[in-house]
Amino acid sequence: MRTGTSPRILAAGLALAGLLAACSFGPSPTPPPPCPASGPTAAEAATILEGAAIARVSTSKGDFTIELYPDAAPIATANFVALARCGFYDGITFHRVLAGFVAQAGDPQTKANRGDFNGLGTGGPGYRFVIEPPAENLAYDPYVVAMANAGAADTNGSQFFIDLADLDGRLQRSYTIFGKVTEGTDVVDAIGQVPTNGERGVPLDPVVIESIGIEGAAAPSAQ
Repeated sequence: MRTGTSPRILAAGLALAGLLAACSFGPSPTPPPPCPASGPTAAEAATILEGAAIARVSTSKGDFTIELYPDAAPIATANFVALARCGFYDGITFHRVLAGFVAQAGDPQTKANRGDFNGLGTGGPGYRFVIEPPAENLAYDPYVVAMANAGAADTNGSQFFIDLADLDGRLQRSYTIFGKVTEGTDVVDAIGQVPTNGERGVPLDPVVIESIGIEGAAAPSAQ
């Protein structure tokens, strides 16, 4: 009678050891923070905005980068940053695209319903906060990013739009400007040209926001 471990038992043991090793080593994914339940206060905004200078937006059409304007609109910018960090925008679509005008996103209802439906464009984070008038030195230029609102003074939420043309003078200055696309403008242009269902501007092929990452300012290059 032979002694020792049979090849079948040895192989099973090695497989189990490998599985345990895979479970025991390597960093665990960091869960996202909880999404906010209200718009940030000025003090909360200052904390949220630490290390937040740009937003990297990944979409089904490609990637683009938004330079954030925390000094011009601290509350709106901090709210956008907090929602991006908690994954609120992941899976949301650009539900309104009007060529030569705007591309709008931020309605969480579009995570489950990609098409046109009653109530499209009415969804938000579950709270509203005050509109910050655009800074005097800012205009609704192409690729500017601003908050959408319902026309009243406290109706900012999660929805935002990107200007697809020079809209200065065409828009009332009641939409908070909190950033501008500085990289990937060709992607924004492509989003602005997608086929839609007509006047409502709902893309026939959904343009999905896959993720938004928040980063600090790039380090200055060496002289």
